[in-house]
Amino acid sequence: MKKLFALIIIISFNFSCSETKNDSIKNIDSNNISELRLAKENLRDQLNSLNNELEKINSALSELDQNERLQIITAYKIKRESFNHFIEIQGDIKSRKNLILLPELNGILKKIYVKEGSQVNQGDLLAEIDDSGLKNQLSQLELQAKLSEIKFNRIKNLWEQKIGSEIEYLEAKTIYKTQQKSVAQLQEQVKKTKIFAPFKGSIDEIISNTGSNLITGLTPILRIVNLENLYIEADVPEKYSKTVKTGIPLFVDIPMIEKTYETQINQVGNFINPNNRSFRIEAPILNLDKTLKLNLTTKLKINDYSNSKSILIPLRILKEDANGSFYVFKLIATDIENIFTSEKVFIKVGKDDGNKIEVINGLSDGDLIIDEGGERIQDKQKVKIEQNNF
Repeated sequence: MKKLFALIIIISFNFSCSETKNDSIKNIDSNNISELRLAKENLRDQLNSLNNELEKINSALSELDQNERLQIITAYKIKRESFNHFIEIQGDIKSRKNLILLPELNGILKKIYVKEGSQVNQGDLLAEIDDSGLKNQLSQLELQAKLSEIKFNRIKNLWEQKIGSEIEYLEAKTIYKTQQKSVAQLQEQVKKTKIFAPFKGSIDEIISNTGSNLITGLTPILRIVNLENLYIEADVPEKYSKTVKTGIPLFVDIPMIEKTYETQINQVGNFINPNNRSFRIEAPILNLDKTLKLNLTTKLKINDYSNSKSILIPLRILKEDANGSFYVFKLIATDIENIFTSEKVFIKVGKDDGNKIEVINGLSDGDLIIDEGGERIQDKQKVKIEQNNF
């Protein structure tokens, strides 16, 4: 526009000069050939100069008119910023002290000493199975074992005095040892009639009722749980095996109780499950207010990557060609304000957060790229930014 104003001024000046010379022509004697020829030459020079100026004006007008028809776009200015990438998966709350107690002895469930919700300590008696006369058998066997012990000691003393036969001594010893072993075995059987708490916790569920017929190792009696030392368990896709490590932050969201927790991964599995191509992680979670329950579904965000000086661009700007290469249009300034030339730039991208994506290379801090309005833009095309919005 400045060029156009300058051209108009020059033409105006030339026009004023031409008027002066035209006035002088009028005073020329028409019979003076030399003066007329000189006047003619002057006018021809002025006409050529005016034609040149008119061409410049037409060119400037054409350019301005073309600029008015340029594609209008918005721009995004590149700046370095902090970026944190999260893996979002689902997990469950677990406890290593979550146990269903099974009988170690066949029999009838004689008595249950606790109720659901009861708080118990390690070693507390929880239930008892009818011994079916085992205690009477034990008493008789213990008496027989005592008599065998007395007989063995008597024969042993005689044997040490070289009185009696060796066979008699060995028989007494064998009977005594056998009965001792039988007593010990029967004592173990009697112990199995009583079910004790294996750890401190609460009775979560009573499964079998008094009078139920129990089968060793099969019939569940009750469930005892401890909610003090809980942990999160989750399966992570194998593609994250390089970045998910012990010690990295883990954010836990539990929608059912509307609470969030922050913890760290303390265990990463070394086994890839062939069924779902994942590996297992664990992280502790505190249950200070006793609101957490076993198997509550959790939403986990694992901070697997951070960069305090990332180059990020909105995902909407990113374009992909037929070869799967990613690119954007960078804006190159021209001499005209708000008029830029587009430049197709291929870039390498990294992780994204669903809104922005990190650019590994191809762009620099301070670059301008086309944001909105670039759907039909081609390389080396002039575009117009209606206003500076970056």
